[in-house]
Amino acid sequence: MFGYGYYGFFDPTIILVLIGVVLSMAASAKVNSTYARYSRVRSMTGMTGAEAAKRLLNSQGIYDVEIRRVAGNLTDHYDPRSKTVNLSESVYDSASVAAIGVAAHECGHAMQDNTNYAPLKLRGAIVPVANIGAQLSWPLILIGIIIGGMGSPMVSLGILLFSLAVLFQIVTLPVEFNASSRAVRLLDETGILQGEEVGYTRQVLGAAALTYVAAAAGSILQLLRLIILFGGRRDD
Repeated sequence: MFGYGYYGFFDPTIILVLIGVVLSMAASAKVNSTYARYSRVRSMTGMTGAEAAKRLLNSQGIYDVEIRRVAGNLTDHYDPRSKTVNLSESVYDSASVAAIGVAAHECGHAMQDNTNYAPLKLRGAIVPVANIGAQLSWPLILIGIIIGGMGSPMVSLGILLFSLAVLFQIVTLPVEFNASSRAVRLLDETGILQGEEVGYTRQVLGAAALTYVAAAAGSILQLLRLIILFGGRRDD
């Protein structure tokens, strides 16, 4: 058992995991409450999320990106492979400042792709190895413990793979912050949002950014826990 050798069978490093869980829950609650609040505020222009997205893209000379409606709530994303801005049902047809902000954020990713924004390209390059790391790290760690104990090279390989998934989370941060920054600036410059509406949208996107920060922090804490538990350990 992981905790044996620390305080009986209690593993004090589990506190790191709990901190990550609390951060994630707090960030999720914050984004949901903030989005719900400003989803009730209709924009003065009356533009929907889809209409705002099209106008923003065209303002930057981007005409080859398709805007699609996708199922779900806050399932919005930009797909660089198909060149599509995918907006959830609650964003696509809504004229709220929250919906327009989310749509603009996804357009920010399309603009990054259009200008070959380096962190976005780096994140895209990391995706395959990050997925492998996320899928295989824990199986390798568990199998390594069973077969060779805590000092097994397989455990070390599992930790290395997990660190690749952590790296992806870290690289994601500047990508998301930059997309939100572009979104807020262009919404103001194009007049899609006006006056205090810009501030409302900044709050929505700021809350959304916290979810990425919490995810990165949780992953880093989990990696730290693995290093504390298994780093440098060798069976007698």
